[in-house]
Amino acid sequence: MPFGPASRLGVERFDSDSPYENLPGDEDAKKEEVITAVYRQVMGNAYVMESERQVVAESQFKLGEISVRELIRRIAKSNLYQSRFFDACSRYRYIELAFRHLLGRAPASFQEMRLHAERLDSHGYEADIDSFLDSDEYQNNFGEYTVPYQRGWRTESCSTMQEFGWSFQLLRGNSSSSLKGDLAGISSKLGGAAYQNLPIAVVAPSSADSQGWSFRPAANLQDAATRLGAGATGKMYRVNVTGYRANNIRPISRYTKSNRVYFVPFEKLSQEFKRIHKEGGVISSITPM
Repeated sequence: MPFGPASRLGVERFDSDSPYENLPGDEDAKKEEVITAVYRQVMGNAYVMESERQVVAESQFKLGEISVRELIRRIAKSNLYQSRFFDACSRYRYIELAFRHLLGRAPASFQEMRLHAERLDSHGYEADIDSFLDSDEYQNNFGEYTVPYQRGWRTESCSTMQEFGWSFQLLRGNSSSSLKGDLAGISSKLGGAAYQNLPIAVVAPSSADSQGWSFRPAANLQDAATRLGAGATGKMYRVNVTGYRANNIRPISRYTKSNRVYFVPFEKLSQEFKRIHKEGGVISSITPM
């Protein structure tokens, strides 16, 4: 288990993983590993059902008819990718995820994101996907046979510290995907910082000794704990809830915002979990305080 800076920042997988590469003459077992790596990278670590896989493209790849880059192109242009990351997300959320999935990095500036937004308006979705995969940057870093991987951590330096900070807004631990387990959901993760080209501080991942990826403790945290019933020795937990939506019983959610945060004492966690699930919420993280 790594205990260096990569572990403290939650990117130990990207620090230790070697790039996946397929070369002419590789055995079928190696090709299956590459296909799995392609789905994991392009789909942002999301689960893909057997019925959603691009069977024709996979067969062509195994037969040597298309390269890794062309397999990625087929998946990125498929209804699977488009429905999850383009149709369901805001415009700039899709763009920042496309950078992450196809080039292995965060956008370098808002100007770079705006160029893709303009291309979407003038040429459409498929042309925008092609602009990533046919770029000199893609060819120079991955070529025809290498699966894109997270860059800017161990493999190379980011162009700016701003890009380095932004990259951690798009990265999370191994158990989460690009949309699930992230309070940003379908909204832009970089948000106003991207519009103003502002850096974002890198916050360590959740653990017993830190306060999570995206928040810092409030000054009146102890007062809040006292009001919720935790005594001097009581253990409090921060519960992040995402995806509040109406369930079958209540046609319209009573919450105006889908993401909420609760501070809950240990002895009331079970009761609070039942209430959240009953009201249609999805718990994205639980952090001890």
